[in-house]
Amino acid sequence: MIVFFLTSWPIILLVFLQCVIGFHLVYPFILYLLTLTRGNREQPDILTTVDQADYAIIVTAYEQTDLIPSVVDSLLNLDYSNYLIYIVADNCDISSLTFSDPKVIVLRPENILASNIKSHFYAIQHFKRLHERLTIIDSDNLVHREYLNELNKLFDRGYVAVQGVRQAKNLNSQYACLDEAGDIYYRFIDRKLLFDAGSSASLAGSGMAFTTAIYRTCLEHQQIGGAGFDKILQYELLKRKLKIAFAEKAIVYDEKTAKSDQLVKQRARWINTWFKFFVLGIKMNVTAVINFNRNQFLFSLMLLRPPLFMLLMLSGLFGFFDLFIFPELLYGWIIGGLLFIFMFYKALKYFQANEQIYQSLKNAPSFIYYQIAALLKANKANKFSVATKHEYRSQIKDVKP
Repeated sequence: MIVFFLTSWPIILLVFLQCVIGFHLVYPFILYLLTLTRGNREQPDILTTVDQADYAIIVTAYEQTDLIPSVVDSLLNLDYSNYLIYIVADNCDISSLTFSDPKVIVLRPENILASNIKSHFYAIQHFKRLHERLTIIDSDNLVHREYLNELNKLFDRGYVAVQGVRQAKNLNSQYACLDEAGDIYYRFIDRKLLFDAGSSASLAGSGMAFTTAIYRTCLEHQQIGGAGFDKILQYELLKRKLKIAFAEKAIVYDEKTAKSDQLVKQRARWINTWFKFFVLGIKMNVTAVINFNRNQFLFSLMLLRPPLFMLLMLSGLFGFFDLFIFPELLYGWIIGGLLFIFMFYKALKYFQANEQIYQSLKNAPSFIYYQIAALLKANKANKFSVATKHEYRSQIKDVKP
Protein backbone atom coordinates (compact mmCIF):
# COMPACT_ATOMS: atom_id res chain seq x y z
CA MET A 1 0.00 0.00 0.00
CA ILE A 2 2.83 2.40 0.94
CA VAL A 3 4.71 1.55 -2.26
CA PHE A 4 1.54 2.20 -4.29
CA PHE A 5 1.06 5.60 -2.64
CA LEU A 6 4.69 6.62 -3.14
CA THR A 7 4.55 5.78 -6.83
CA SER A 8 1.09 7.19 -7.48
CA TRP A 9 1.07 10.39 -5.39
CA PRO A 10 2.05 12.62 -8.35
CA ILE A 11 -0.99 11.30 -10.23
CA ILE A 12 -3.24 11.81 -7.19
CA LEU A 13 -1.93 15.37 -6.81
CA LEU A 14 -2.46 16.11 -10.51
CA VAL A 15 -6.04 14.84 -10.40
CA PHE A 16 -6.70 16.83 -7.22
CA LEU A 17 -5.38 20.05 -8.78
CA GLN A 18 -7.52 19.44 -11.85
CA CYS A 19 -10.58 19.00 -9.65
CA VAL A 20 -9.84 22.27 -7.83
CA ILE A 21 -9.38 24.26 -11.05
CA GLY A 22 -12.34 22.53 -12.68
CA PHE A 23 -14.55 23.41 -9.72
CA HIS A 24 -13.68 27.12 -9.99
CA LEU A 25 -14.48 26.95 -13.69
CA VAL A 26 -18.04 25.76 -12.99
CA TYR A 27 -18.60 27.55 -9.64
CA PRO A 28 -20.30 30.54 -11.33
CA PHE A 29 -22.84 28.16 -12.86
CA ILE A 30 -23.42 26.57 -9.45
CA LEU A 31 -24.10 30.03 -8.01
CA TYR A 32 -26.46 30.72 -10.89
CA LEU A 33 -28.41 27.54 -10.10
CA LEU A 34 -28.55 28.53 -6.42
CA THR A 35 -30.07 31.90 -7.33
CA LEU A 36 -32.68 30.18 -9.51
CA THR A 37 -33.71 27.71 -6.82
CA ARG A 38 -33.31 29.93 -3.78
CA GLY A 39 -32.73 33.60 -4.42
CA ASN A 40 -31.51 35.96 -1.73
CA ARG A 41 -34.30 35.20 0.72
CA GLU A 42 -32.34 35.86 3.90
CA GLN A 43 -32.97 39.59 4.06
CA PRO A 44 -32.20 41.42 7.31
CA ASP A 45 -35.13 41.49 9.70
CA ILE A 46 -34.56 45.14 10.53
CA LEU A 47 -36.32 47.64 8.31
CA THR A 48 -35.33 51.23 8.90
CA THR A 49 -35.97 54.37 6.96
CA VAL A 50 -33.63 57.26 7.59
CA ASP A 51 -34.53 60.51 5.88
CA GLN A 52 -31.43 61.89 4.18
CA ALA A 53 -28.86 59.92 6.16
CA ASP A 54 -25.68 61.93 6.66
CA TYR A 55 -22.81 60.77 4.39
CA ALA A 56 -19.11 61.49 4.39
CA ILE A 57 -17.85 61.05 0.82
CA ILE A 58 -14.14 60.29 1.01
CA VAL A 59 -12.20 60.89 -2.22
CA THR A 60 -8.61 59.65 -2.15
CA ALA A 61 -5.86 60.91 -4.44
CA TYR A 62 -2.18 60.02 -4.54
CA GLU A 63 0.36 62.22 -6.38
CA GLN A 64 -2.20 63.22 -9.03
CA THR A 65 -5.03 65.76 -8.70
CA ASP A 66 -5.87 66.45 -12.36
CA LEU A 67 -9.18 64.58 -12.19
CA ILE A 68 -10.34 65.86 -8.79
CA PRO A 69 -12.42 68.76 -10.22
CA SER A 70 -14.37 66.32 -12.39
CA VAL A 71 -15.23 63.93 -9.55
CA VAL A 72 -16.17 66.86 -7.30
CA ASP A 73 -18.42 68.27 -10.03
CA SER A 74 -20.26 64.94 -10.29
CA LEU A 75 -20.60 64.74 -6.48
CA LEU A 76 -21.98 68.26 -6.18
CA ASN A 77 -24.63 67.29 -8.72
CA LEU A 78 -25.92 64.37 -6.65
CA ASP A 79 -29.68 64.29 -6.13
CA TYR A 80 -29.02 64.49 -2.40
CA SER A 81 -28.22 67.21 0.11
CA ASN A 82 -26.97 65.74 3.39
CA TYR A 83 -23.30 65.03 2.76
CA LEU A 84 -19.81 66.49 2.88
CA ILE A 85 -16.94 65.69 0.51
CA TYR A 86 -13.50 65.03 2.01
CA ILE A 87 -10.65 65.05 -0.50
CA VAL A 88 -7.50 63.44 0.91
CA ALA A 89 -4.71 64.66 -1.38
CA ASP A 90 -1.80 62.47 -0.31
CA ASN A 91 1.62 63.59 -1.60
CA CYS A 92 -0.14 66.06 -3.91
CA ASP A 93 0.22 69.68 -4.91
CA ILE A 94 -3.12 71.17 -3.87
CA SER A 95 -2.48 74.74 -5.03
CA SER A 96 -4.99 74.33 -7.86
CA LEU A 97 -7.66 72.64 -5.72
CA THR A 98 -9.93 75.52 -4.79
CA PHE A 99 -13.67 74.98 -4.39
CA SER A 100 -16.24 77.58 -3.44
CA ASP A 101 -18.84 75.09 -2.23
CA PRO A 102 -18.63 74.59 1.57
CA LYS A 103 -19.48 70.92 1.10
CA VAL A 104 -15.95 70.31 -0.20
CA ILE A 105 -13.10 69.94 2.31
CA VAL A 106 -9.57 69.51 0.93
CA LEU A 107 -7.12 67.73 3.24
CA ARG A 108 -3.40 67.35 2.64
CA PRO A 109 -1.60 65.09 5.14
CA GLU A 110 1.68 66.53 6.40
CA ASN A 111 3.41 63.17 5.99
CA ILE A 112 3.09 60.85 3.00
CA LEU A 113 0.57 58.10 3.80
CA ALA A 114 0.75 55.95 0.63
CA SER A 115 -2.10 53.85 2.01
CA ASN A 116 -5.83 53.78 1.34
CA ILE A 117 -6.71 52.95 4.93
CA LYS A 118 -4.50 55.70 6.32
CA SER A 119 -6.09 58.18 3.90
CA HIS A 120 -9.59 57.09 4.92
CA PHE A 121 -8.84 57.44 8.62
CA TYR A 122 -7.13 60.76 8.03
CA ALA A 123 -10.46 61.94 6.62
CA ILE A 124 -12.39 60.38 9.52
CA GLN A 125 -10.16 62.16 12.04
CA HIS A 126 -10.95 65.45 10.29
CA PHE A 127 -14.72 64.98 9.98
CA LYS A 128 -16.57 68.27 10.44
CA ARG A 129 -19.44 66.37 12.08
CA LEU A 130 -20.32 62.83 13.10
CA HIS A 131 -21.41 61.28 9.81
CA GLU A 132 -23.68 58.27 10.03
CA ARG A 133 -22.30 56.66 6.87
CA LEU A 134 -19.25 56.98 4.67
CA THR A 135 -18.59 56.06 1.06
CA ILE A 136 -15.25 55.58 -0.67
CA ILE A 137 -14.64 57.15 -4.09
CA ASP A 138 -11.44 57.11 -6.18
CA SER A 139 -10.08 60.30 -7.71
CA ASP A 140 -10.67 58.97 -11.25
CA ASN A 141 -14.33 58.12 -10.59
CA LEU A 142 -17.43 59.99 -11.67
CA VAL A 143 -20.62 59.43 -9.69
CA HIS A 144 -24.19 58.94 -10.92
CA ARG A 145 -26.59 61.51 -9.44
CA GLU A 146 -28.75 58.79 -7.80
CA TYR A 147 -25.78 57.05 -6.18
CA LEU A 148 -26.55 57.87 -2.54
CA ASN A 149 -30.29 57.29 -2.96
CA GLU A 150 -29.60 53.80 -4.31
CA LEU A 151 -27.23 53.02 -1.45
CA ASN A 152 -29.93 54.09 1.02
CA LYS A 153 -32.29 51.42 -0.29
CA LEU A 154 -29.91 48.73 0.98
CA PHE A 155 -28.99 50.50 4.21
CA ASP A 156 -32.70 50.92 4.96
CA ARG A 157 -33.04 47.14 4.79
CA GLY A 158 -30.59 46.80 7.64
CA TYR A 159 -27.27 46.24 5.87
CA VAL A 160 -24.18 47.99 7.22
CA ALA A 161 -21.98 47.49 4.13
CA VAL A 162 -22.98 48.04 0.50
CA GLN A 163 -21.04 47.66 -2.75
CA GLY A 164 -22.22 49.55 -5.81
CA VAL A 165 -21.33 49.16 -9.49
CA ARG A 166 -18.08 50.41 -11.01
CA GLN A 167 -18.86 50.94 -14.68
CA ALA A 168 -16.39 52.02 -17.35
CA LYS A 169 -16.29 55.71 -18.16
CA ASN A 170 -13.91 55.10 -21.06
CA LEU A 171 -13.80 52.42 -23.76
CA ASN A 172 -11.14 54.18 -25.79
CA SER A 173 -8.88 51.18 -26.51
CA GLN A 174 -9.10 47.41 -26.85
CA TYR A 175 -7.47 47.08 -23.44
CA ALA A 176 -10.07 49.33 -21.81
CA CYS A 177 -12.85 47.28 -23.43
CA LEU A 178 -11.32 43.98 -22.30
CA ASP A 179 -10.76 45.42 -18.83
CA GLU A 180 -14.46 46.28 -18.66
CA ALA A 181 -15.44 42.83 -19.98
CA GLY A 182 -13.54 41.23 -17.11
CA ASP A 183 -15.06 43.67 -14.63
CA ILE A 184 -18.55 42.84 -15.86
CA TYR A 185 -17.86 39.14 -15.35
CA TYR A 186 -16.64 39.71 -11.79
CA ARG A 187 -19.53 42.11 -11.12
CA PHE A 188 -22.04 39.47 -12.16
CA ILE A 189 -20.43 36.48 -10.43
CA ASP A 190 -18.69 37.94 -7.37
CA ARG A 191 -21.33 40.51 -6.53
CA LYS A 192 -24.76 39.90 -7.99
CA LEU A 193 -24.83 36.09 -7.97
CA LEU A 194 -23.02 35.73 -4.64
CA PHE A 195 -25.39 38.20 -3.00
CA ASP A 196 -28.49 36.68 -4.60
CA ALA A 197 -27.34 33.21 -3.50
CA GLY A 198 -27.40 34.30 0.14
CA SER A 199 -23.78 35.34 0.55
CA SER A 200 -22.04 38.72 0.21
CA ALA A 201 -20.94 40.89 -2.68
CA SER A 202 -17.17 41.25 -2.90
CA LEU A 203 -15.76 44.73 -2.39
CA ALA A 204 -14.24 46.60 -5.32
CA GLY A 205 -12.13 49.26 -3.61
CA SER A 206 -14.41 52.19 -4.46
CA GLY A 207 -18.10 52.76 -5.06
CA MET A 208 -18.75 51.17 -1.68
CA ALA A 209 -20.33 52.46 1.51
CA PHE A 210 -20.50 51.53 5.19
CA THR A 211 -21.86 52.77 8.44
CA THR A 212 -19.05 54.79 9.95
CA ALA A 213 -19.21 52.67 13.09
CA ILE A 214 -18.66 49.33 11.33
CA TYR A 215 -15.87 50.73 9.14
CA ARG A 216 -14.00 51.93 12.21
CA THR A 217 -14.63 48.68 14.05
CA CYS A 218 -13.21 46.61 11.18
CA LEU A 219 -10.17 48.67 10.21
CA GLU A 220 -9.20 51.24 12.82
CA HIS A 221 -6.53 49.01 14.34
CA GLN A 222 -5.31 47.42 11.10
CA GLN A 223 -1.79 48.27 9.97
CA ILE A 224 -1.98 47.70 6.21
CA GLY A 225 0.11 49.37 3.55
CA GLY A 226 -0.19 49.14 -0.21
CA ALA A 227 -3.08 47.57 -2.10
CA GLY A 228 -5.65 45.16 -0.74
CA PHE A 229 -7.43 47.04 2.03
CA ASP A 230 -10.77 45.92 0.56
CA LYS A 231 -9.68 42.28 0.97
CA ILE A 232 -9.03 42.83 4.68
CA LEU A 233 -12.25 44.80 5.08
CA GLN A 234 -14.50 42.17 3.51
CA TYR A 235 -12.79 39.48 5.59
CA GLU A 236 -13.41 41.46 8.79
CA LEU A 237 -17.06 42.00 7.86
CA LEU A 238 -17.75 38.35 7.12
CA LYS A 239 -15.77 37.24 10.16
CA ARG A 240 -18.43 39.10 12.13
CA LYS A 241 -21.14 37.21 10.17
CA LEU A 242 -22.24 40.40 8.43
CA LYS A 243 -23.37 40.54 4.80
CA ILE A 244 -22.18 42.95 2.14
CA ALA A 245 -25.14 43.98 0.00
CA PHE A 246 -24.98 44.68 -3.73
CA ALA A 247 -26.64 47.84 -5.05
CA GLU A 248 -26.60 47.38 -8.81
CA LYS A 249 -28.07 50.81 -9.51
CA ALA A 250 -25.60 52.70 -7.30
CA ILE A 251 -23.17 53.54 -10.09
CA VAL A 252 -19.74 55.10 -10.16
CA TYR A 253 -17.91 55.44 -13.45
CA ASP A 254 -14.36 54.15 -13.29
CA GLU A 255 -11.39 54.72 -15.58
CA LYS A 256 -10.29 51.55 -17.36
CA THR A 257 -6.66 50.88 -18.25
CA ALA A 258 -6.08 51.93 -21.85
CA LYS A 259 -2.31 51.32 -22.21
CA SER A 260 -0.38 48.06 -22.04
CA ASP A 261 2.38 49.31 -19.70
CA GLN A 262 -0.14 50.59 -17.18
CA LEU A 263 -2.07 47.33 -17.52
CA VAL A 264 1.01 45.27 -16.61
CA LYS A 265 1.83 47.39 -13.53
CA GLN A 266 -1.77 47.46 -12.33
CA ARG A 267 -2.28 43.71 -12.77
CA ALA A 268 1.07 42.96 -11.13
CA ARG A 269 -0.17 44.75 -8.01
CA TRP A 270 -3.52 42.92 -8.14
CA ILE A 271 -1.90 39.50 -8.61
CA ASN A 272 0.51 40.23 -5.78
CA THR A 273 -2.48 41.12 -3.61
CA TRP A 274 -4.25 37.83 -4.45
CA PHE A 275 -1.25 35.77 -3.39
CA LYS A 276 -0.77 37.95 -0.31
CA PHE A 277 -4.33 37.46 0.94
CA PHE A 278 -4.99 33.94 -0.35
CA VAL A 279 -4.67 32.61 3.19
CA LEU A 280 -7.75 34.62 4.20
CA GLY A 281 -9.84 32.44 1.89
CA ILE A 282 -8.56 29.30 3.58
CA LYS A 283 -9.19 30.72 7.05
CA MET A 284 -12.71 31.79 6.14
CA ASN A 285 -13.47 28.42 4.55
CA VAL A 286 -12.47 26.58 7.72
CA THR A 287 -14.45 29.05 9.85
CA ALA A 288 -17.50 28.65 7.61
CA VAL A 289 -17.47 24.87 7.97
CA ILE A 290 -17.14 25.14 11.76
CA ASN A 291 -19.92 27.75 11.96
CA PHE A 292 -22.03 26.08 9.27
CA ASN A 293 -22.36 29.58 7.80
CA ARG A 294 -23.60 29.84 4.21
CA ASN A 295 -22.49 33.44 3.79
CA GLN A 296 -18.90 32.70 4.79
CA PHE A 297 -18.71 29.39 2.90
CA LEU A 298 -19.86 30.63 -0.51
CA PHE A 299 -17.71 33.74 -0.17
CA SER A 300 -14.60 31.79 0.85
CA LEU A 301 -14.83 29.67 -2.31
CA MET A 302 -14.73 32.85 -4.37
CA LEU A 303 -11.66 34.06 -2.42
CA LEU A 304 -9.83 30.82 -3.26
CA ARG A 305 -10.30 31.26 -7.02
CA PRO A 306 -7.17 32.31 -8.92
CA PRO A 307 -7.30 35.39 -11.18
CA LEU A 308 -9.36 34.78 -14.30
CA PHE A 309 -6.45 34.57 -16.75
CA MET A 310 -4.69 32.02 -14.51
CA LEU A 311 -7.88 29.98 -14.23
CA LEU A 312 -8.26 29.88 -18.02
CA MET A 313 -4.57 29.10 -18.60
CA LEU A 314 -4.54 26.25 -16.10
CA SER A 315 -7.79 24.86 -17.50
CA GLY A 316 -6.35 24.86 -21.02
CA LEU A 317 -3.07 23.34 -19.82
CA PHE A 318 -4.78 20.54 -17.90
CA GLY A 319 -7.11 19.88 -20.82
CA PHE A 320 -4.11 19.54 -23.14
CA PHE A 321 -2.36 17.13 -20.74
CA ASP A 322 -5.51 15.04 -20.46
CA LEU A 323 -5.44 14.42 -24.19
CA PHE A 324 -2.49 12.14 -23.47
CA ILE A 325 -2.70 11.30 -19.76
CA PHE A 326 -6.37 11.11 -18.69
CA PRO A 327 -8.49 11.30 -21.84
CA GLU A 328 -11.58 10.36 -19.82
CA LEU A 329 -11.26 13.68 -17.94
CA LEU A 330 -11.29 15.66 -21.17
CA TYR A 331 -15.10 15.59 -21.24
CA GLY A 332 -15.13 17.39 -17.91
CA TRP A 333 -12.98 20.19 -19.31
CA ILE A 334 -15.21 20.53 -22.35
CA ILE A 335 -18.32 20.80 -20.18
CA GLY A 336 -16.56 23.21 -17.79
CA GLY A 337 -15.39 25.37 -20.68
CA LEU A 338 -18.86 25.55 -22.18
CA LEU A 339 -20.40 26.48 -18.83
CA PHE A 340 -17.78 29.20 -18.35
CA ILE A 341 -18.51 30.67 -21.80
CA PHE A 342 -22.24 30.53 -21.05
CA MET A 343 -21.80 32.43 -17.79
CA PHE A 344 -19.40 34.95 -19.32
CA TYR A 345 -21.85 35.88 -22.05
CA LYS A 346 -24.73 35.87 -19.57
CA ALA A 347 -22.83 38.45 -17.51
CA LEU A 348 -22.25 40.64 -20.59
CA LYS A 349 -25.91 40.37 -21.53
CA TYR A 350 -27.21 41.11 -18.03
CA PHE A 351 -25.16 44.30 -17.70
CA GLN A 352 -25.87 45.27 -21.31
CA ALA A 353 -22.30 45.38 -22.58
CA ASN A 354 -22.05 47.42 -25.76
CA GLU A 355 -20.81 46.23 -29.13
CA GLN A 356 -17.28 47.55 -28.55
CA ILE A 357 -16.83 45.15 -25.65
CA TYR A 358 -18.07 42.16 -27.64
CA GLN A 359 -15.76 43.07 -30.53
CA SER A 360 -12.78 43.39 -28.19
CA LEU A 361 -13.06 39.75 -27.09
CA LYS A 362 -11.23 38.61 -30.22
CA ASN A 363 -8.16 40.37 -28.79
CA ALA A 364 -8.38 38.47 -25.49
CA PRO A 365 -5.14 36.49 -26.18
CA SER A 366 -3.06 39.69 -26.21
CA PHE A 367 -4.77 40.80 -22.98
CA ILE A 368 -3.88 37.46 -21.38
CA TYR A 369 -0.30 37.85 -22.64
CA TYR A 370 0.10 41.13 -20.74
CA GLN A 371 -1.38 39.56 -17.63
CA ILE A 372 1.20 36.76 -17.87
CA ALA A 373 3.83 39.50 -18.03
CA ALA A 374 2.22 40.99 -14.92
CA LEU A 375 2.38 37.60 -13.19
CA LEU A 376 6.13 37.46 -13.82
CA LYS A 377 6.50 40.90 -12.24
CA ALA A 378 4.11 40.28 -9.33
CA ASN A 379 6.94 39.76 -6.83
CA LYS A 380 8.22 43.25 -7.70
CA ALA A 381 4.78 44.87 -7.54
CA ASN A 382 5.57 46.81 -4.37
CA LYS A 383 8.28 48.69 -6.25
CA PHE A 384 5.69 50.15 -8.63
CA SER A 385 3.79 53.30 -7.76
CA VAL A 386 0.99 52.62 -5.28
CA ALA A 387 -1.50 54.25 -7.64
CA THR A 388 -2.33 53.90 -11.31
CA LYS A 389 -1.65 57.02 -13.36
CA HIS A 390 -4.96 58.33 -14.72
CA GLU A 391 -5.03 60.01 -18.10
CA TYR A 392 -8.64 59.95 -19.34
CA ARG A 393 -10.38 63.25 -18.67
CA SER A 394 -14.14 63.58 -18.86
CA GLN A 395 -17.11 65.13 -17.11
CA ILE A 396 -20.17 63.32 -15.79
CA LYS A 397 -22.22 64.81 -18.64
CA ASP A 398 -19.92 63.07 -21.14
CA VAL A 399 -20.54 59.57 -19.76
CA LYS A 400 -23.09 57.40 -21.51
CA PRO A 401 -25.08 55.28 -19.01
